[in-house]
Amino acid sequence: MMGDSFIIAIDFGTTYSGYSFSLTSTGEETDPRLKFWGKEIGKETPKTPTCILFDEHGEFMKFGYEAKMAYVEMRGENARKHLYFECFKMSLYGTKLNRDVTIKAANGKSMKALKVFTEALRYLKEDALETIAANTEGRRFIASDFTWVLTVPAIWDPSAKQFMREAATQAGIVTKGKEDKLVIALEPEAASVWCKKLPAEGFITENRGGDSLDRSPGTQYIIVDCGGGTIDITVHEVLDGGALKELHKASGNDLGGQTVDKKFKEFLREIFCDGLWDEYESNYPSEVQRMMYDFMVLKQVNEDVQITCPFNLGKVAQKKKDIEEFFETVEGASWNDGSIKITKDKMRSFFDESLNSITKSIRDILSKDFRIEFILLVGGYAQSKILRKHIKNQFGRQCKVLCPYRAQEAIVKGAVMFGRNPEVVASRKSAFTYGIAIRERFDESRHKAGKKFTITNVEWCNDIFRKLVEIDEDVGWNESREYIFGPIEADLTGVTFKFFQTERNNPPYVDDWGVEEIGSFILDMPETKSGMNREVKVEIRFGSTEMTATATDIDSMAAASITLDFMIKS
Repeated sequence: MMGDSFIIAIDFGTTYSGYSFSLTSTGEETDPRLKFWGKEIGKETPKTPTCILFDEHGEFMKFGYEAKMAYVEMRGENARKHLYFECFKMSLYGTKLNRDVTIKAANGKSMKALKVFTEALRYLKEDALETIAANTEGRRFIASDFTWVLTVPAIWDPSAKQFMREAATQAGIVTKGKEDKLVIALEPEAASVWCKKLPAEGFITENRGGDSLDRSPGTQYIIVDCGGGTIDITVHEVLDGGALKELHKASGNDLGGQTVDKKFKEFLREIFCDGLWDEYESNYPSEVQRMMYDFMVLKQVNEDVQITCPFNLGKVAQKKKDIEEFFETVEGASWNDGSIKITKDKMRSFFDESLNSITKSIRDILSKDFRIEFILLVGGYAQSKILRKHIKNQFGRQCKVLCPYRAQEAIVKGAVMFGRNPEVVASRKSAFTYGIAIRERFDESRHKAGKKFTITNVEWCNDIFRKLVEIDEDVGWNESREYIFGPIEADLTGVTFKFFQTERNNPPYVDDWGVEEIGSFILDMPETKSGMNREVKVEIRFGSTEMTATATDIDSMAAASITLDFMIKS
């Protein structure tokens, strides 16, 4: 059996996480296998809550359902001592990261985010290796026997992808020098790869004949990955031979399923007004957890719902006034003999902000010059009937709206297939114009006087933006862009290159408006005997899920891979 055909994919979600694996020799493609979670609490789900519990000294204790249950069962002082994190993946969205960024636990104490992510990934790694050993007649595997795939939102910036790679390395998933054993997969792309092979019966048929995705070349479709944290949208066209081409750069926002949960909680705060809900939440955090868990299940239906009122909420409320009286001033909810009844319309209103944002994103894409035939809804939040019905109502006349039966599993299973064959996405759109800062001989007809500096009687111009790839340009998955440069001093032994991104097509200088520094790399040029006559070629790959770079000394043809650092220095 070939080692590289062993694959483990981890879908590390905002709300839920899981993994899938495949142990085939390359020739035989079987469906990836999933671990099911929650047996200890009488459940069997393809993912486990992304919750992690540390003791008061910051030592890892539990992850997933076990962490949630342990925390839910803790009382007062004990709960306040422990560090419990949930939904922490959102701390990586839309922010420039450094290695020291911290996140807050439920008790208000902080911990380094890198440690929280590392321990969560370490747990999932160990659990996967144990699950696989239990399925292979006791053969023991170690992490390096596998290619690992880690899924991330397509709309994340490079610093967040690098952050996940560093956490995975610290978790022992890969080791230094073997970084290529970890593949970063983009969530909507992984789902796309999976849906492309599903038969018609793999999709939910709501009131009409079975549709599957047309796989013939030229077919164009939108994948909407509806997660707990992010809504992540990609557009693909099927090429000859079945590979995929990205037609529109990844788009989306942070208004996933969690926004619906937040609106529900705000509504409870409105019912149990005058600080009563806040008092209940701080005294009985575990009961609130349980209520939110019940709500997660109820938000998948499209009808009136009833949520059991926990005993202590009733007790705290009765101290102020009869519980029925709390419902006299609110629309859309009533007290029903021990339960809080919420009308279908009120439930629907919790979804409004999120659904409007998804509608707008899809409408933007459909207004462009594409021939899109399908909209695919994937991710755990796509299990909601309210969401599916809304997208059908909005777009069902111009596209077929499809949702796989196991919408939550599409990403992790597709990630296994992507790990085996990353070139299945043959080309992607560049999300930005990327460039590096260079110096050129000063030319007063072209250059700003303020940029001039002199070295050994030669006038140079500083801070020039040298474009490597342009926004919206198609870049093949293995295509690279190159830049050749020589030293500006004979005895120079190294150069630091700075990396920039912009939504402009070609700004002249790196400190112009709209240009942002996103990272850097250091290039060693230890061999100085040729003085000024040295040349180095820098090649940067933009077409895969992460940017990577190589530098080649043209004299010796010695090549070195350069680490691109997208994290800001703390």
